Amino acid sequence: MALITFEGVGLSYGGDNVAHDVSFQIQAGEFWGIVGENGSGKTTLMKALLGLIPCASGRIVMGEGLKPTEIGYLPQSSAIQKDFPASVEEVVLSGTVGYRGLKPFYGRREREMARRNMEMLGLLPIRNRSYQELSGGQQQRVLLARALCATKKCIVLDEPTTGLDPVVTAEFYKLLHGINKQGMTVIMVSHDVEEAVRSCSHILHLSCHPLFIGTAQAYKNSPVGRKYLQENAV
Repeated sequence: MALITFEGVGLSYGGDNVAHDVSFQIQAGEFWGIVGENGSGKTTLMKALLGLIPCASGRIVMGEGLKPTEIGYLPQSSAIQKDFPASVEEVVLSGTVGYRGLKPFYGRREREMARRNMEMLGLLPIRNRSYQELSGGQQQRVLLARALCATKKCIVLDEPTTGLDPVVTAEFYKLLHGINKQGMTVIMVSHDVEEAVRSCSHILHLSCHPLFIGTAQAYKNSPVGRKYLQENAV
């Protein structure tokens, strides 16, 4: 069974329909890029996947025992997020809340999970620094470590490299590839079609009719893929 199956999903935002009859499957270990113009429903689709909003029609089915609350999520960057008053370790630990349950304090399991993810992303040397003091790239790595603490199977990222310079962006994608190669399913919303095609194994393009759903290589050779890649190259 697929890890995630979208069955005829329709979505609405602010009373407007933004997506219709979206049907596709995500297999464990794949790296999906969700692309399309502003207002096409990319972020709305991710929120439906996470159980934050209902589908207007259709349904999203989880396989392999996955639950919406067990998907790691890295949302779009915000001013409030950047000024979060906590240490790096505290932010990362907050991602383990789903494992902590009703316990008032973090246990050995949660702290080891946070330590392991901080080590993997090179954050141990700055674990005691204030999150507010970090660069944009460092903050994104902290939030990625936090998302990884929430899941063993799947992470969702919404425009994760917005505001980062090209060098930091390249480093961030390198981290994502490493995580994906370890078996983690990655689903990423991106406005950068060229980078999505370069990084992802599969593409869902929402703002075209019919929708494009397929491999990144097939997208590059499709009429909609050639059109958008050419526009991005100009």
